[in-house]
Amino acid sequence: MTPMLRKSLDVWHVIKSRYSIYFVLVVMFCMCALLNENFLSPRNLANISAQISVTTILAFGETLLIIGGMLDLSCGSVLAFAGLMSVYFFKLTGSLPLAFSIGLCFGMLWNLLNGILVRYFKAPPFIATLAILAMARGSALLFTKGRNIYQIGDFVWFGQGSIGFVPVPVIFMVLIAVITWYILHHTTFGRSLYAVGGNEEAARASGINVGRIQIGAYLINGAFVGLAGLLLMSRVNAGLPNAGIGYEFEALTAAIIGGTSFSGGIGTAGGTLAGAFIVGFLNNIMNLTGVDSYLQQVIKGAIIALAVIYDIRAKTKRSQKGLGGVEHQGETKTSA
Repeated sequence: MTPMLRKSLDVWHVIKSRYSIYFVLVVMFCMCALLNENFLSPRNLANISAQISVTTILAFGETLLIIGGMLDLSCGSVLAFAGLMSVYFFKLTGSLPLAFSIGLCFGMLWNLLNGILVRYFKAPPFIATLAILAMARGSALLFTKGRNIYQIGDFVWFGQGSIGFVPVPVIFMVLIAVITWYILHHTTFGRSLYAVGGNEEAARASGINVGRIQIGAYLINGAFVGLAGLLLMSRVNAGLPNAGIGYEFEALTAAIIGGTSFSGGIGTAGGTLAGAFIVGFLNNIMNLTGVDSYLQQVIKGAIIALAVIYDIRAKTKRSQKGLGGVEHQGETKTSA
């Protein structure tokens, strides 16, 4: 293979790995537009953006954690508890800023527990966050005795208000996307997160405080989850202790489809946002075309399986490419 051809192939592989998700997004958008004439209506597109805002914010938290080699299965339950606390304190005080702060604080407190279990008790993230899932959901049901909280007044602004023609939840979603992008690409914390997820032992040997990075990632995720909780409660106009069931899987789906690798060390904010819109477009077009709700679950499960298979194959190719590079260097040294 000539050097020119090898260089061209390398460029093509880089483009494919970085931008293929955006190509899939464009293809999905075009297919949905062809399948149903109502898909392109401004109202429908605005509804899609508002509907995916909560799970997309959760997906950004999952992206940070998965890049760092961690996971959060508790976000749906923590979302419910944090949202309930926001509603409760708003009804007590009538203060939107206080309600906002309370939601973020409780999301961070539960995720601090996640981080402590993972960091100091060496619990696998899957088990640690599964335990918090049960604890947070039980606490939400215990606090309200299983009853919903109604008549939440101006609290609905978070989920139903708009600034100009843009819904408030969409503004928050874009803001969290920008924050996630900035953290990953313009902070020492973000670079350390990639290093920890890529090879924890190597990161520790290079002087990175792995425990601080892990707990920091869970705290940021907690803030995102708390925000998602108050947005959801205000959107449905009630405090629901059973809200958010299954949202962790929606968030994981968006992150995985967006190219975040379960092996850690790989992922982008832009990819996750594209993955969230792909899921949103898929859900919307299935509803518009009348696909059975049970069949929709089967389709989404199959998409997750395909995304994981693709991730495993991509990881295998990267490993083989790395080994090939080592062998090539060895041959060069031997011939020299």
